[in-house]
Amino acid sequence: MFKFHHDVVARTAIAAIGVLLAMGAAKAETGIEVVMNQAKIIKLARPADTVVVGNPNIADAAVKDSSTLVLTGKGFGVTNLVILDAEGLPIVDEQVKVRRSDANSVQIYRRSDLQTLSCSPTCEVAYKNDSESAAATTGSQ
Repeated sequence: MFKFHHDVVARTAIAAIGVLLAMGAAKAETGIEVVMNQAKIIKLARPADTVVVGNPNIADAAVKDSSTLVLTGKGFGVTNLVILDAEGLPIVDEQVKVRRSDANSVQIYRRSDLQTLSCSPTCEVAYKNDSESAAATTGSQ
């Protein structure tokens, strides 16, 4: 018959709590990732009543129906997405990270100027939305 000492049980409990906290932190850090100028379908567990995007210059949310949302990356950065049901209870409360598609793109720096080329298969100047154009103008001043 084995006897457990309190310190062994305590260390095991602390280790288990540490693993759970790490898993929670990893989940919290993931958020929703969207590629710039692309859309992502978000399916909801229950019907939504209110949709709020923290910074609409970074992402935009279009409601397809009460349980389907289309999230589009508009500018680089991080914002948040809050979706509430009819009772005001949160369905989604997540960070939204909008990133550039690194596949088949090249960035060329000429002193303070930055140019992005989309190379698939030939390299052409990539599309810049209003947020990117404003950031480029502000950055070069």
